[in-house]
Amino acid sequence: MIKIHKKSDTVIIVIHEIYGINQHMKDIYQSLSKSGFDVVCPNLLEREIHFEYAQEEEAYQNFMGNVGFRMASKKIKNLILELKDTYNKIFIVGYSVGATIAWLCSEEKWIDGIVGYYGSRIRNYAELSPQCPIMLFFPQEEKSFDLKEFIPTLKKKNLEVYQFQGKHGFSDPYSPNYNDKSAQTTFNKMVEFFRIYSFKQR
Repeated sequence: MIKIHKKSDTVIIVIHEIYGINQHMKDIYQSLSKSGFDVVCPNLLEREIHFEYAQEEEAYQNFMGNVGFRMASKKIKNLILELKDTYNKIFIVGYSVGATIAWLCSEEKWIDGIVGYYGSRIRNYAELSPQCPIMLFFPQEEKSFDLKEFIPTLKKKNLEVYQFQGKHGFSDPYSPNYNDKSAQTTFNKMVEFFRIYSFKQR
């Protein structure tokens, strides 16, 4: 687990993709820490070496077979319980499977807000009713399902949904799907979201 302390009363939990804590995740938690937040990035894969993008299928099979959404969300919920007495505000940002894991935690009372990037598997848990503000970022297209049909099903209280130019992985500069404009816009919206809700009462 990676922890960065900035002596803040707000902490952001960063939940990685199927690849583990790779350079993209390191860049994200470093950038969030530079914005003044404490950051925690748990290693849900429990392995030191992350998967490479060329190992996508192996990484996916490892996640589904050895971790899974339910077990991962339980780990994050336990982490939240550990952090709740230290911080006034707890936020989560998740990427891909990490966004779905964050969504599965959205009914917990100690979370002050969630940002999710291209959490395509959220469609399998669309019945949940988030108890905190959530902002979801999706690309213009997903290869595995139809976003035009899915997004209208997410009309829920506390939820904002946006689509940006690019494909799955548009925020990752190490991915062939990287879109610089979408990455910068969503990062700025995310930081603004955390700052706004840092001052609001639960």
